[in-house]
Amino acid sequence: MSGELVLVTGGSGFLGAHCILHLLDSGYRVRTTVRSLKREADVRAMLKAGGAEPGEALSFVAADLMDDAGWSEAVAGCDFVLHVASPFPPSQPKNEDELIIPAREGALRVLRAARDADVKRVVLTSSFAAIHYGFASTNHLFTEEDWTNLNSRHLSAYVKSKTLAERAAWDFIAREGGTLELTVINPAVIFGPVLGADYSSSIQIMQRLMDGALPGCPRLTFGVVDVRDVVDLHVRAMTNPAANGQRFLATAEDGMTIQQIALVLKKRLGDAARRVPTRELPNWLVRLASLVDPSIAQFIPELGKAWNVTNAKARELLGWTPRSNEEAIVAAAESLLRLGLLRHVK
Repeated sequence: MSGELVLVTGGSGFLGAHCILHLLDSGYRVRTTVRSLKREADVRAMLKAGGAEPGEALSFVAADLMDDAGWSEAVAGCDFVLHVASPFPPSQPKNEDELIIPAREGALRVLRAARDADVKRVVLTSSFAAIHYGFASTNHLFTEEDWTNLNSRHLSAYVKSKTLAERAAWDFIAREGGTLELTVINPAVIFGPVLGADYSSSIQIMQRLMDGALPGCPRLTFGVVDVRDVVDLHVRAMTNPAANGQRFLATAEDGMTIQQIALVLKKRLGDAARRVPTRELPNWLVRLASLVDPSIAQFIPELGKAWNVTNAKARELLGWTPRSNEEAIVAAAESLLRLGLLRHVK
């Protein structure tokens, strides 16, 4: 309903900024959290790049996932909360708790504040990482009923952080959520248009391909989804009564290998993609490279695996219709070009 107030956590992030854009365009008033109010100008610049100058329809509150300060102010008077903020580093931290604790405690901090402020529903951004890791077989069709196997020895800190944070959120709602409703979105790798230099680690994959920073394509497969469609699914989940208590996988089509993504860039972007590698790297070489590049190590257990996943639930229950993989990929690359965010391509 137009005029309702929605809190978006982490408004300076890639997904958070797009959430704000979509909500404003839909007639909502928006409040967003940033760790420092000095980031307000950055957020407004990203929104302007996306075609919006919201003025007083957007307000800011300083709040950190690891501190209680600011959260009661942030949720006061809100009808809904989109809890988007969560750490996603480019490489594995030395101590996995650097990721796990902020993700889990941050989610609980937001849920407690929302419950106490009589918010109607929180939509939590989890990840496909909370669904499909830690399994030997790749023949299984993964759905929202599946959970990452936390007993696996080969889970990255990021995968653990998303799984544990989502588990903790559902446990909180069951034990002490009161009337607060919870819905969870589990996106695959998010591409789509970048609004500024503060983008996600998923976009760094695109940046490294376009810059020629990779000697070839590791044998990795993952689902792809456009950021605008992830936002659309969040808002549908926020308002549809049938979404209460549900998880929704956000992935557009079948998974793609990095080599397939590279070939799309070559086909669609011509000379701008001249540095994009299309040679597939053998697994042994990627394992060797991970010894000197920590950002690679977290992907080693997934080399050569292909996953079957379905978005049927989001389509059927919420009427969600995502863009194609190719459109999401090209939009990301074109925005990096447009904003001058590539090192070697102007």
